[in-house]
Formats: sequence, structure tokens, C-alpha cells
Amino acid sequence: EVRDVLTALVQAAGHVVVSYSRPSQFLEKLDQATPGALILDVRLPEMSGLELQRHLNRIGSILPVILITNHADIPMVVEAMREGAFDFLEKPVRHQDLVDRVNAALKKDAQNRESIRRHADIRSRFLTLSTREKEVLQLVVDGRANKVIALDLGLSERTVEVHRGNIMDKMGAHSLAHLVRMHMIIQSGIGHG
Repeated sequence: EVRDVLTALVQAAGHVVVSYSRPSQFLEKLDQATPGALILDVRLPEMSGLELQRHLNRIGSILPVILITNHADIPMVVEAMREGAFDFLEKPVRHQDLVDRVNAALKKDAQNRESIRRHADIRSRFLTLSTREKEVLQLVVDGRANKVIALDLGLSERTVEVHRGNIMDKMGAHSLAHLVRMHMIIQSGIGHG
């Protein structure tokens, strides 16, 4: 009954809603590529909403999770937030509060997906660099001047300038600061798998 009311409410706000009575049904249909947000009751059959959220974390889901419950206690809220819940609402949920939180969660999901797309694009550009260009890139972001890079790598200063230009072009960097930010993204990806 609660699920039907929440479904109708979110649909009335203009969103496409798919509801499930059991976590296993949801997990069978889960498509990580589909954008959205997830409203979970803390008390569910098969597993709790918190357990489902932990499972989603383990499988790498980025769906923002809004948890709802009849009676929240502080440890439960802390645990939900530690597990990455987007929000936590107590029943009875005010209709406008729920719609506002769903809208915010959908916006966050879109931002997360765009960030992932941008990072993947930067990493794919990095893969187009030659081994030498990657060496020059590392020295550039370390703050070394062309003359020093040339000495370190046994190249002419003009060759280093050509490599730097190629790196800027291939990476689509607008400035040295932009290139450094891209390099930080690349390094964070290497560190995380």
C-alpha cells in the first residue's frame, strides 16, 4: 500500500517509476547503465534496505539511495549515511519533501554519470599518448621546465616543446592547470584499478 502511494506520488511529479515488492526482483532487473534514484524502505522482505544498499555498494552501483522508515534512530541514520545514502526520511513522508529529494537525487545521479563519462574520456585520451609523451607529461606536471626535461630525458629543448604541444592537443587541455587536473584524474584511476 505504501509502495503504491509513493509510486503514484513520484509519477505525479513527472517521473517514470518502476516499483518492486522484493529486493530480489529489483536486483534481477537492475541495469547499471539506467539512470535513476532508488527509494528504499528500511524494512523489506528478504533483506533490510540497509543490507540492499550495502549490496549495491559492493557491486558498484552509483544510484542515489533514499531510505525511508517508520522510526529512525540515530545509529541507523549514521549507518545509512556511512554507507552512502543520499537521504533518509521518516514516515509519514511529506509529499513535497519526497518529490524534492527525488529531484535532487536524480540531479546527483546525472552529475555522477557525467563525471564518470568525462573521466573515462580523459583516460582514453591519455592512452593515445606515446611512451615518451607520458614521460614528458609526468615531468611537466611535476613542475619541471622544458630545459630541465630535455636534460633529464636526453632530448633537445625543441623536441620537448613538440611533445608538450602534442600532449596538449591529444589531451584537449586548454592550459597547464587543466592538464594537471586531467593528470590527477588519470592518477586516481590508476590508483583505484
